[in-house]
This record gives sequence, C-alpha cells and structure tokens, in this order.
Amino acid sequence: MEKDSYLVVEEKALPEIYQKVVQANDLLKSGKAGSTSEAVRMAGISRSVYYKYRDAVFPYTRQGATGILTVQALLSDRPGVLVRFLTVFYESGANILTVNQNIPVKGRAFVSVSAYTDQMDHAVPRLLENLKQVEGVVCLDSMLDQ
Repeated sequence: MEKDSYLVVEEKALPEIYQKVVQANDLLKSGKAGSTSEAVRMAGISRSVYYKYRDAVFPYTRQGATGILTVQALLSDRPGVLVRFLTVFYESGANILTVNQNIPVKGRAFVSVSAYTDQMDHAVPRLLENLKQVEGVVCLDSMLDQ
C-alpha cells in the first residue's frame, strides 16, 4: 500500500477548478451554503467535480503556525530582560495576548506570555529557540493550543 504524498503548489499555477473546490468547502463550513448542491452552484462547479476533489484539495497552513502559544519562563531580575524577551515575540510576528509576571524572588521572576502564532514569520520551534537565547532567560517551557 502506497503512502499519501503531497505537493505544495502556488495557487496561481493550478487550474481554477481547484480553487473553486476550496471555495465550495469554505461555503459549506461557514454556513453560507446550506447544502453541497448550493455550495457547488455558488462556486460554479459541478457536483461530480466537487466530490472528485473535495478531500484532496485544501489550503495549505504552516504546521505549528496557528493557535495560541503559552510560554512560561524564569527570568533574571535585571533591567531590560523582560523587554528583550517580549521583543523576540514582536520580531517573529506573534501577537501577544497576555503577559503575567510575578514579583521577583531571589533575583528571578516567573513570567507567562500567551500569543497568537498564526501571523508569525517563522515556525514556533524557531521562536522558542530565539527566546532561549535571550540573555537572562534561566529556563523556558511552552504549550501550543491548536
């Protein structure tokens, strides 16, 4: 048995029919079309074309680029450490939702940052690696909700 294989192809290089199949799927998911017949009519394709490609054509979404990332870190209590830490989120294109910082104890402070990752310029593992490189980061843990 052969494994499924995939190609990532720029949308404008494909025949328009594939874009219309994606459009019909979107119409169904959003509720703008109440049935398959209505969705294919709105998209301008036949039901047979839709059924042929509906499970094979879909928009590409970078893995690990969507969802909410929560990062918990222990930072040194020195001026500028938190700002440099948050700057890494900004530079990656993450949208920060919350920042919680505890009062420092013994020269270290616990920080929790949650951010949307769907508009990031690069993948979550790279963001986490960049955060670990910030001077003053003692340790780091993360969780991604998708």
